[in-house]
Amino acid sequence: MMDLTDHGNGSSERSNVLRELAKSMSHLIGAGRCIVAVDGVDGAGKTTFANALVPYTRAGGRTVIRASVDGFHNPRAVRYRRGRFDARGFFEDSYDYASLRRYLLDPFLAGATNLHTARFDHATDQTVDCTQPCDGKQCVLLFDGIFLHRPELREFWACSIFLDVPFDTTFARMASRDGTPADPDEDRNRRYLMGQRLYLAQCRPAELATFVVDNCDFYQPRITRNRAGQVPRQRPTQ
Repeated sequence: MMDLTDHGNGSSERSNVLRELAKSMSHLIGAGRCIVAVDGVDGAGKTTFANALVPYTRAGGRTVIRASVDGFHNPRAVRYRRGRFDARGFFEDSYDYASLRRYLLDPFLAGATNLHTARFDHATDQTVDCTQPCDGKQCVLLFDGIFLHRPELREFWACSIFLDVPFDTTFARMASRDGTPADPDEDRNRRYLMGQRLYLAQCRPAELATFVVDNCDFYQPRITRNRAGQVPRQRPTQ
């Protein structure tokens, strides 16, 4: 995890952006429980950005729960059933959306007081059961991950943020973080590059997101699109 503690003007600008987002979000999400999605391609900085947004969201008097789609992977045999390097397999088979809805999204909106925030560990290829208490009625589930503007997920988001970062930058970040090739066109990256291009082309997340943020510079993100004045689509609390 990067150290994004405020350091000078860049971090001050980042704080201002996070504060502006939280303020705009508060006007959209209203009372009760709601889910905010932080979307973007691999390496866009979703987890770091969502974590940084937590205190600004809490400043509005809400409880904040954090979770990620990475807690809901499919087993390895499912993820690679089309082949180890198949791009469509990455887009279609990476995550168990039925499990995500059953164990986290639906229960959260229905008022559950104990949430399953992860059900599968892709590193060990085993089922897990990570839970977190959630007692508050005024609660935001701040949820990050790739592919979050797929049709089967959109109805759950009270509002959404798409982090817009080019592949040259994201693959360089992942090379530094994970030791993977920095060149997006390198053969070992093909599955991930082409799978995410499928997502961008088919689901158009930058067009659907409530907010688009240029996150090329972690310390100086920029809001490039704000659709907060429009009425959000939100799944009614049960």
